[in-house]
Amino acid sequence: MANLLVTGGAGFIGGNFVHYWNAKHPDDAIIVLDALTYAGNRSTLEGAPHCDLVVGDIRDTALVEKILRERDCDTIVHFAAESHVDRSIEGPDAFIDTNILGTNSLLKAARAVWLGGSGKDHRFHHISTDEVFGSLEMNDPAFSETTQYAPNSPYSASKAASDHLVRAYHHTYELEVTTSNCSNNYGPFQHPEKLIPLFLLNALFGKNLPIYGDGMNVRDWLHVEDHCRGIEACLQNGKPGETYNIGGGAELANMAVIDAICREVDLAFQEVESLDSRYPDAPAAKGGKSNSLKSFVKDRAGHDRRYAIDETKARRDLSYQAQHGFDEGLRQTLRWYLEHESWWEPLLAR
Repeated sequence: MANLLVTGGAGFIGGNFVHYWNAKHPDDAIIVLDALTYAGNRSTLEGAPHCDLVVGDIRDTALVEKILRERDCDTIVHFAAESHVDRSIEGPDAFIDTNILGTNSLLKAARAVWLGGSGKDHRFHHISTDEVFGSLEMNDPAFSETTQYAPNSPYSASKAASDHLVRAYHHTYELEVTTSNCSNNYGPFQHPEKLIPLFLLNALFGKNLPIYGDGMNVRDWLHVEDHCRGIEACLQNGKPGETYNIGGGAELANMAVIDAICREVDLAFQEVESLDSRYPDAPAAKGGKSNSLKSFVKDRAGHDRRYAIDETKARRDLSYQAQHGFDEGLRQTLRWYLEHESWWEPLLAR
């Protein structure tokens, strides 16, 4: 690999991937294509020396073809997506446009350039989610690559459709594709609408921590750096046409995650004296406990009860293994947000 087109590379997972790939493969060139919607942020790419940002829409097939040809790209890593379930419930159209039509646009461009006579070695890697598999009961086995799709939200349905398109372009046109289905990511550069940064910042500003339902919905938590490591393994060792589940091995109820966030925030106030003056409204600044902010709200419509990832195939075929334990990864994440206020403060101001 030499020239990568990374879609959605100014977003959370895409931005982390750009930094990861830059560090691991400094001789490779990265072209980021990002529409810079609310979830995209130029500042996420600061400090990535081998990266060029093109502001544009993945649905612009002609633009994608131009980038692939002019930059001589041999790899597409496709992160660009609308991904917030609550937003998909309120307005599903954007998810259909970006996740389905956008993915089809990229596939058309890749087919035209890579299969249109050049015979270029190539790879189209598609990042998907465990949510396409639906919801598990507490005693059900974890999702494997052969689990039947059963998406329950407009978001997961749009991602399932995009997965099928990627598969179809491989089997119909012989486009060299791989797909990875990941579990819940956390780590640096995550938008404050997501659970971990939302609850961290709310605890700092003394705002309620709104817990859906009974707080016992279970997710498998994956540190974003481990996810990047899994994508790297797919690109280097994945077999064209195959899918791989990438998980973090940390299956936790939301309440356990929230309690862990509260503990880490309280601990940070004990260790960093300046936090009391920076965040005077935090319960921890007044000698209280962050968990006093917990409140229960009406459950999300169609809220899936449990997700869990069986990553046996990725371990066996790709030698993938998560390296971040949840407690360590969460502590690193919370400290990152405390040290990078200049990154997230403009997002809150919007």
